[in-house]
Amino acid sequence: MVHKAGFVNIIGNPNVGKSTLMNAFIGEKLSIITSKAQTTRHRILGIVNGDDFQAILSDTPGIIKPAYELQESMMGFVKSAFEDADVLIYMVEIGEKELKDEDFFNKITNAKIPILLLINKIDKSNQEQLEEQVQFWSQKVPNAEMYPISALENFNVREVFDRIVELLPESPPFYPKDQLTDKPERFFVNEAIREKILVHYKKEIPYSVEVETEEFIEDEDIIRIRSIIMVERDSQKGIIIGHKGSALKRVGTEARKELEKFFGKKIHIELYVKINKNWRSNERQLKRFGYNNKG
Repeated sequence: MVHKAGFVNIIGNPNVGKSTLMNAFIGEKLSIITSKAQTTRHRILGIVNGDDFQAILSDTPGIIKPAYELQESMMGFVKSAFEDADVLIYMVEIGEKELKDEDFFNKITNAKIPILLLINKIDKSNQEQLEEQVQFWSQKVPNAEMYPISALENFNVREVFDRIVELLPESPPFYPKDQLTDKPERFFVNEAIREKILVHYKKEIPYSVEVETEEFIEDEDIIRIRSIIMVERDSQKGIIIGHKGSALKRVGTEARKELEKFFGKKIHIELYVKINKNWRSNERQLKRFGYNNKG
């Protein structure tokens, strides 16, 4: 039996639905999904295995013009996604007209690998608008195969995935067949906490936050977790904690429920808030949090 395996990398502007698509393909919630831009900060691999294939899917940060060191690093993850892709998924949403970086766009239109251009969120459009979009993008990216989809409603997702498997090169698997991702358990703890912060706090707060899990102790029937929420300023610390600790407690409770689903075990979680001044612009700190990839 011929075995296929390869890297399938998803790129696009912030908030077009990349993480929703990745999770739909995998059937597990690996990537954070919120309505806020720049939710994904890392490049997250999710692995889908079949008897005769292994698709290594890669969710990447939304393409932006970087304003500080952290965002430079995030765009480094996007650059790396061009370098090792066997199939590239370029995702746009209905009404969108351009990628926020011309260099990346030129790379797509000149790519020698298969490009699947997915027009997402078609559940929010009508037939006329969709036809206009298909025409627009087929002229703009003539080297791409186009699929209208709704990642949220699971419309056309299976068809796209079947096409991906057809396009994968012949290869033995790159990872063990029972592996779901390349990230350690603590990474998903950090992301679950960060997601709740993105949902519940406004303005700059979520973007000033990094989470670090200091303790992850797994017993037979319970996982004990201690995590630190890092903020850049005193005032942010107070906002995260809230009146008598109520805001922090809500984050902890919701993250615990999410993680119990993810790990299939009872979770005990302790959260602390610390000030880590200007960590987003500090190269040493960024390295510590895994953001040292500038491509």
